[in-house]
Amino acid sequence: MKIVAVTACPTGIAHTYMAAEALEIAAEEAGHTLTVETQGSAGSTPLTAEQLAEADAAIFAADVEVRDKERFAHLPLVQVGVKKAISGAPGLIAQAEQAAAEAPARTAAPATAGGGSPATPAGAKAPAGPGAASRVRAWLMTGVSFVIPFVAAGGLLIALGFALGGYQINLPEDEPLYETILSGGFDAGSLTAWGALAFGIGSAAFNFLVPVLSGYIAYAMADRPALVPGFVGGAIAVTTGAGFLGGLVSGFVAGGLVMWIKTWRVPRALAGIMPVVVIPLISTAVVGLLMYVVVGRPIAAATDGLTNWLNGLSGTNAVLLGLLLGLMMCFDMGGPVNKAAYTFAVAGLTTASPTALTIMAAVMAAGMVPPLAMALATVVRRSLFTDVERENGRAAWLLGASFISEGAIPFAAADPFRVIPAIMAGGAVTGALSMAFGATLRAPHGGVFVVPLMGNPLGFLAAVVIGTVVATALVVALKSFARRRPAGSGAEPAGDTAGGTDGGTDGGTDGETDGGAPAEPSRAGAATTAGASA
Repeated sequence: MKIVAVTACPTGIAHTYMAAEALEIAAEEAGHTLTVETQGSAGSTPLTAEQLAEADAAIFAADVEVRDKERFAHLPLVQVGVKKAISGAPGLIAQAEQAAAEAPARTAAPATAGGGSPATPAGAKAPAGPGAASRVRAWLMTGVSFVIPFVAAGGLLIALGFALGGYQINLPEDEPLYETILSGGFDAGSLTAWGALAFGIGSAAFNFLVPVLSGYIAYAMADRPALVPGFVGGAIAVTTGAGFLGGLVSGFVAGGLVMWIKTWRVPRALAGIMPVVVIPLISTAVVGLLMYVVVGRPIAAATDGLTNWLNGLSGTNAVLLGLLLGLMMCFDMGGPVNKAAYTFAVAGLTTASPTALTIMAAVMAAGMVPPLAMALATVVRRSLFTDVERENGRAAWLLGASFISEGAIPFAAADPFRVIPAIMAGGAVTGALSMAFGATLRAPHGGVFVVPLMGNPLGFLAAVVIGTVVATALVVALKSFARRRPAGSGAEPAGDTAGGTDGGTDGGTDGETDGGAPAEPSRAGAATTAGASA
């Protein structure tokens, strides 16, 4: 047999090429010819039209959307996560053999690599695609994979700005200090100026987070024509205060809208300009209208109402208020609910009330928990997280220490139903303990860099540590429970957890050892248990 395959992981580095090698070895041992297209971070060399025409079956081992997958529409398809190709390649080759044997004889060759979608022969079964949940997860992971470099670069530069220039770098007076310094000319001999420069560059990178997330979710759903409405919708989400959650909504709305428009039957004369003019124009206008009128304004109104409600709670039990603020700080990590709690705390600094200083401390402590908890979780249970999440976890240590909650966004976007409740619980514990310990803070930002400015700094740090441990324990427990669901209960197969952890069981059978070193794919024992049941 002749088999073609595509491998792709969110980072496009290690697992993409490990999966390709494992499939090539397994195909050779089974006596077949296999050609792999690796869609990695360095680009890819597409399969030729001849290779696609001669192929008997296709294998997709990918955690993100495969690019130009319509080229494979004429082939029987086996589709799995990338780690299953590493740990169970012989089983995938066996599945491809079976799929090719069961498929009717093909009577039509695929279109050329640059052409339109190939036709499925009459009587042939269309290749079975992934389920709805798997497709949504792949779309999310595509958006997250493009966001991660912005989070890492921007967050670390912001943290460096605090380290060099102090917490006052972002203090709002007529304008933030870093803007004043940079607009007045850069002084290479001033450490504060270097801090302002680092903070300014990092802030500029962070401004792209939501548009990039939205744009590439839309791109994963409907390819290049969806990029414009996705990016524009994400930018409007930032403008209207809809934030991270608004970016998720705009990405899916833009992608779904473009997918629908692409099904329209249009005159031949109009077909050529549809992808570059008509689709971007119509979809951008519709997404912009929805984000300004339907999504952005209601969320902004809800934020204002929430702030007023918080102001009414300021005289109630301090611990309960801290718990509530902690929940809000961790709900959307820089989004409107987070910003409502933060704005409430910062506004209180203009008063002389001691309660306002304890509120500021509780808000900052809780906001540090999400990235710190995810960083700790990637250390204590590496096998529950993908390579991209482990890499992001390393950066999350410094992001959390610097009070940059957005460091947890990639984790929350990939697995919201387990990550968000866990970090909200940790944030609630931290906020309540900070208020109970009586920690106070006069600075509106800075994380651990402003500890010298705190009242009862040990209480503040204790609250952060305890809340981080609580959130870590919960997220590890929830992800572990997902892995242990019985195979016959209608859940995903063992080794395929929702939220982006693909393949394997604890102890390194996902293609990696506990220490992180790649495990060599087996050359013997063609049908491993994991591969046979993939």
